[in-house]
Amino acid sequence: MLPHFAPTGRTCTRLWLILAVGAVTALTSSPAVRAAELELATATVADLQRAMAAGTLTSERLVELYLARIAAYDQQGPKLNTIITLNPRAREEARQLDSERRSGRVRGPLHGIAVMVKDVFNTRDLPTSGGFAPMAASQPNRDAFIIDRIRQAGGIILAKLNQSDWYGVGQNGGGTLRPRVISPYNPLKYGGGSSTGTGAAMAAWFGTLGLGSDTTGSVINPSTLNALVGLSATHGLVSRTGMMWSSPRQENAGPMARSVHDVATLLDVIAGYDAADLATEAAVGRMPAASYVSFVRSDGLVGARIGVLREMVRSGPDHAEGVALFQRAVSDLRKAGAIVVDPVLTGLDLISLQVDADAAEVERATAIDAYLAGLPASAPIRSVAEMIAIGGDKVKPVIIETAKLTRLERNRRLAAIYRQQEVIKTALLALMDTYQLDALVLPFRTLTPWRIDAMPRNTWQNPEVRNHLASSTGLPTLIVPGGYWPSDGMPFGLQLLARPFAEPTLIKLGSGYEAATRHRKAPASTPALAGETLSLPSHVTLSDR
Repeated sequence: MLPHFAPTGRTCTRLWLILAVGAVTALTSSPAVRAAELELATATVADLQRAMAAGTLTSERLVELYLARIAAYDQQGPKLNTIITLNPRAREEARQLDSERRSGRVRGPLHGIAVMVKDVFNTRDLPTSGGFAPMAASQPNRDAFIIDRIRQAGGIILAKLNQSDWYGVGQNGGGTLRPRVISPYNPLKYGGGSSTGTGAAMAAWFGTLGLGSDTTGSVINPSTLNALVGLSATHGLVSRTGMMWSSPRQENAGPMARSVHDVATLLDVIAGYDAADLATEAAVGRMPAASYVSFVRSDGLVGARIGVLREMVRSGPDHAEGVALFQRAVSDLRKAGAIVVDPVLTGLDLISLQVDADAAEVERATAIDAYLAGLPASAPIRSVAEMIAIGGDKVKPVIIETAKLTRLERNRRLAAIYRQQEVIKTALLALMDTYQLDALVLPFRTLTPWRIDAMPRNTWQNPEVRNHLASSTGLPTLIVPGGYWPSDGMPFGLQLLARPFAEPTLIKLGSGYEAATRHRKAPASTPALAGETLSLPSHVTLSDR
């Protein structure tokens, strides 16, 4: 029997209708379902909801299982160091949501689900630091727009997560507040930033869903290096109100999870119009009528037209392993039924152009000032000037430099960056139109991940490192696990890039690739603990993933 879905609080009626449709789709249609035991490591949101509906699992028990994993592996064992702040009321919130469920009220697919959040999103009951020591006690007085949506949907904010320092000169993958995050796949290697903690925490299944943010690849980078699915959505699809940002032009919040299904589930909740973030006006009338989850298809690649963007595939001995992995992924697309057009070319030096098209290098201080000004009077820092005065040499040099800039509307460099971004975007859209493509495919990176003790700073400015065209163009991109580097066991990510607001297409293609390849495997450093396998009643079925 399906649970009853009822709208609550300020969440709009349309959102709950979408969630209800998504839940029905997830419970009754493809992918195929099977009777099985539930494994916490691989269970989707829909699987957990089935178990809770059957009475086999409660939200409180789910939270306890995750807390046990955090206790075992975050500060002990491999000491991943992903957590900045645990929610001390998580069990209490879970019990309340369990009570609602027993009374016949289920808010939607996120009801009772644990969400792990990068520490750049304002939370009314937990500090928001950005990993910056002078802001360790900074307490916002209201939730970020999408955090409020998650809570209204029944999600539990389980923890605020460590990250590459938002404002300070910290270690790679860490900050001035906490030491760096350790990769659960290889402790010697960098696990991707700046949503580093979200990547490692989700890989080690410390929570059900993860939330990161992206300025120049900060969702897709740690998703790649932690064998996750990560989505940087179309600019304007997801509100940024109440989150730290470095670039109004480029900033995105994005879901990170262990399956395409779960990314789509979280996107259903956080996507949509916010009057306080005018960029979201672009989403009006361009979101699907059905749930994003409804586009998850095991045969999603059949008949799809995908172009290989060869200008973003590097060459040379340092890239040999990564290129081989990418070639194998392209072959897998064909085997799964896609029509692969190889190559498709813009005629531009895209690798270099993307590096020079970073608006954050000009907008940063202005953007930070706007965020800080919205904090309550009790906040330790409320302007960039105060940040520099208090933080001193802990503050990133780029913030100090951009704080000297005034009247950005007259800044010629910023105007040139905007024009360059439009040139790249126009060229990519023209390729998709010319070849009638559903999406472009490219690797996120073909360079073997850095050793953490030999990693240079400002690696995002190195054209040999990564492909973050989505950040500079505002186009949506999805990362799906694409295998592992033979030399070090680190994950490889396949990147799909599509037209504005084509998230349904990306979900369809990504879920098809996921079903055909099943590349994701759990890291050996954080094995399952006792109690993480649940025996379900014979009539309960799980997703066949």
